Amino acid sequence: MKDTPDEGRPALIDGRAFEPRALTNVLLGIIAFALALFLMVQAKFILISLAIAIILFSLTSEAINAVGRLRIGPVSIPPRLASLVALALIAGGLLTLSAVLISQVNTVVTMVLNYAGPAQQAIAQLFGWMGPEVEQSVLESMQSIQVAGYLTTLAGQASNLLSATILIILFVGFLFAERIWFDAKLNSLMGDRASAERIARMVGTIMRRVNHYLLVKAIVSAVTAIAVYGVFTVGGFDLALPVAIITFALNFIPSIGSIIATVIATLAVYVLTQNPYSAGTVLVAVGILQFVIGNVIDPMLMGHALRLSSFGIIISLAFWGAVWGLPGMFLAVPIMVALMIICSQSPRLRPLAVLLSREGLPDMEH
Repeated sequence: MKDTPDEGRPALIDGRAFEPRALTNVLLGIIAFALALFLMVQAKFILISLAIAIILFSLTSEAINAVGRLRIGPVSIPPRLASLVALALIAGGLLTLSAVLISQVNTVVTMVLNYAGPAQQAIAQLFGWMGPEVEQSVLESMQSIQVAGYLTTLAGQASNLLSATILIILFVGFLFAERIWFDAKLNSLMGDRASAERIARMVGTIMRRVNHYLLVKAIVSAVTAIAVYGVFTVGGFDLALPVAIITFALNFIPSIGSIIATVIATLAVYVLTQNPYSAGTVLVAVGILQFVIGNVIDPMLMGHALRLSSFGIIISLAFWGAVWGLPGMFLAVPIMVALMIICSQSPRLRPLAVLLSREGLPDMEH
């Protein structure tokens, strides 16, 4: 009678034990990730609005707590009143910004259509040194781009901006209404006070790091935008304000945002002047500004608040850009900060936190 392997013993593959349950878990993980990715893409309008609302809530919560600690003689400001004032300011700011952007849609469309032809000619001329055939081929390729169609689609989506603004305001309002119960809910959810305090510290660390990052980025982006506006004004170029606004927005996208902003400023000058020397001067001036501000001032203000891997940031930008588009690229770093801190608190997920961190030290304190 031949010996038969024990039924309960795992099979051997290349001398190593193979556990079927491990393969099942891997397959289930892949299916769960694919399903989550599908849901994130399909529900991106709601999820992006929710993410922005959480960030606004985080930014204003610290201010509300500080206001609540202020005392004017025996009188203190009630937290509910401070929350209502903060919500009113957020709602007013978002609605005003949305109204301004929507009102400028027609102006932007007209301006882009006016400059589309000269821009295509100017870009094609950049390849003139390769021969007239190459220049003509580039021009035909540029002219095949349906600029009017893209602008029509963009103008049609502008109406979604107001819907997103209202949704963000509603999310922020309900978060403010629930904030006084967060501690009680967390205690009930975790079952013991020690675990609740640990989770509360983790959430507090995420909020502090994200708030610090966004405030520093706002300051650095504003300084860069003002400097670019000054370069355009001194040079006597048009479109100084639009280019400065684009620079401010793009500098919130780490690593590649400043490069794209510099290229846009250079192309704008080249299209306006048809002079490569003027465009080259702007390229050098704006490039130096971006380099100094991005590599000296930004790290000095940011300190060790993030501790994120540069390669991880690029991967995060690519992933969230593919999932949520341009809004995802703006939200990539805050999401990455939260993910790293959460993973650092789990023994199984800590290797992922180490990979996401800059020095391999994804500690909570900074």
